[in-house]
Amino acid sequence: MGLLFGSAVNSVLLAQWEKTDNISLVIEQHQREQLLANFRAAIRIPTVSFSEADINITALRQFDGLLRKAFPTVFSSSLVHHELVANYSHLFWVPGSQPDLLPYLLLAHIDVVPASESDGWEAPPFSAKEIDGFIYGRGTIDDKSAVMSILQALEYLLMKGYVPRRGFYIGLGHDEEVSGFKGAVSIVRVLKQRGVQFSFVLDEGLAILDGVIRGLEGPAALIGISEKGAATVKLSVSMAPGHSSMPPSETTVGILAAAVKRLEENPMPRLFGYGPERETFEHLAHKFSFPMKFIMSNLWLFSSLLGRVLERKPDTNAFVRTTTAVTMFNAGVKVNILPSLAEAYVNLRIHSAQSLQEVLDLIQSTVGDHRVKMELVDGFDPLPVSSSDEKSFGFQIIKKTVLDFFPSVTVAPGICIGNTDSRHFKDLTNDIYRFAPLWFKPGDAQRFHGINERISKKNYEEMVMFYFSLIQNCDVQRLPEPHSAVHEL
Repeated sequence: MGLLFGSAVNSVLLAQWEKTDNISLVIEQHQREQLLANFRAAIRIPTVSFSEADINITALRQFDGLLRKAFPTVFSSSLVHHELVANYSHLFWVPGSQPDLLPYLLLAHIDVVPASESDGWEAPPFSAKEIDGFIYGRGTIDDKSAVMSILQALEYLLMKGYVPRRGFYIGLGHDEEVSGFKGAVSIVRVLKQRGVQFSFVLDEGLAILDGVIRGLEGPAALIGISEKGAATVKLSVSMAPGHSSMPPSETTVGILAAAVKRLEENPMPRLFGYGPERETFEHLAHKFSFPMKFIMSNLWLFSSLLGRVLERKPDTNAFVRTTTAVTMFNAGVKVNILPSLAEAYVNLRIHSAQSLQEVLDLIQSTVGDHRVKMELVDGFDPLPVSSSDEKSFGFQIIKKTVLDFFPSVTVAPGICIGNTDSRHFKDLTNDIYRFAPLWFKPGDAQRFHGINERISKKNYEEMVMFYFSLIQNCDVQRLPEPHSAVHEL
């Protein structure tokens, strides 16, 4: 195998697309003020999911009213079929003029994680306050920016008399933050009953990273082609209770703490290069300087070396292996009573090259103590890897749309280390992609589910224009012929 550098010539830039007469969108000042007002109104509604059993239903009803008010054309158009699913989720169907073209699905979710002003927010988390051109609030990133910009794009298209050639669906789940078992799962059930299959599904996930990947020259748009699996495992130790004045040589807490320590000292095997993360670095290699360009372009030889570099930091270690995090530890009721029960919960995000069962077996062998009971609370395998080559319809359409707006951005496949509603749709399509045109600069990833979540007004407007263009780009019947080249070193 020869040593390679550089990357395939961008087929999107070289190829002739069959359809280039898209409707253009120029957002006037009064429209800009209205779309931002609608978005800020969405952020102010606290659609919080605390748990599967504790969801703010009042807020979800209020949000339903906001959508109908903000997007009157969407809800009144004879072209759009809308229905509520599981009371609070929304499903839109826009049939195409050419029903032989397989439809696609745009996904987003309405609910958000909890947030408290006392955590240190610069602006109250449900205020939608503007500071230096940014709108602050829970949901600005995850995921009301997608909810509102997708519907805003459709509103503008319908106002301009647009009728798609390729039909599409929009699904808005209401409980994604607590696994989507009522919203997304119910939407899937409805679609299965109707025999719907999709060309591709696009959901939230990855973004445009600018200055986030050390050594990378310029921004990179990563399109998620898979998600890590997940598992929650409970470890427990039981013994007869006793008085603290006469302790045995080992207590439930001590036995369990030792087991947890063994898990932390013996991480899951390093698997970098055996999953879709390999494609990410191969696609980005030409944007690095030597020696990283050389290493990343020849992962068949250097994947182990790069894996050892990446595992040094928590944020990149997640690409290398199944991660193990002890998130809860419970024991004891009184200072002078030996606890009869000690429990620990371990959260794992499973690498694409492993299965849930393999991970469970490794935990069992690493703990290596029959006194520690292991119980799988919940879990699932990593998601299938979607296509991302030059013949991949969904990937290339998303890529083209990104490059239409951001020609200096490098587009590459990526992997989501978290999970989205899209995982429930794997029976309805072979290709699921996870991306939104959010710009992430250093430190922005920590705002996701953290404090000071925010989006710039400019970036929100870019999202509206992105989906406005994406919907039209999907109207091509076929991709252009691929043109690619690889350079020998």
